[in-house]
Formats: sequence, C-alpha cells, structure tokens
Amino acid sequence: MAELKTLGLFVVTALAEIVGCYLPYLWLREGKSIWLLVPGALSLALFAWLLSLHPTAAGRVYAAYGGVYVFMAILWLWTVDGIRPTGWDILGSAVALLGMAIIMFAPRSS
Repeated sequence: MAELKTLGLFVVTALAEIVGCYLPYLWLREGKSIWLLVPGALSLALFAWLLSLHPTAAGRVYAAYGGVYVFMAILWLWTVDGIRPTGWDILGSAVALLGMAIIMFAPRSS
C-alpha cells in the first residue's frame, strides 16, 4: 500500500510540475495571456511542496521522481499535445519507471 501511495504522490507531483512549466510555455511560445504565469507559479510551488511529503532522503526522492516525470511527460505528449508516443517513447518510460521502482522500493538496511 505504501508503494501505491508513493507512486500516486509522484504522479500528482509530476502533473503539478508539468502544468507549472506548460503555462509559461503557452505564454512565451503561443502568445497566450501573461496571466498564465500566476497559476503556473502556484503549480510549481505545489510541485515543490509535494516533493517534500516523501519520508525518505531528498536526493533519493528527486532521483526516483525523475522516472515518474518521464512517464508523465510522455503521457502529456499523447493526451495534451495529441502526439502518439512511439515504441521507443514507451520503452524509455518503462525503463524510467523501473529505475524509480528500484530506487524507491529496494530493501534497505537502516
């Protein structure tokens, strides 16, 4: 159950980071309203707070989180950008998730 909670927290964290970066992108590259920077900044603040909720060492959390971020970015590519992932995208995401699982869930001696 702790593994599902960790994975769920990583997914929400990645979504907050992606939204926090995507909204300024819309302003800078797509000419959308500068007011998108406000929810973008709030989303990035939420991202930082969510990372702090994990009960393990920060460096381990950051390293493992990267794997979930890769997966979520490819999912974003498909659902938001409308670009179907290639087999290589899916394989890379699977490898990244495997790395996350090894880092976060491997047995550790205290």
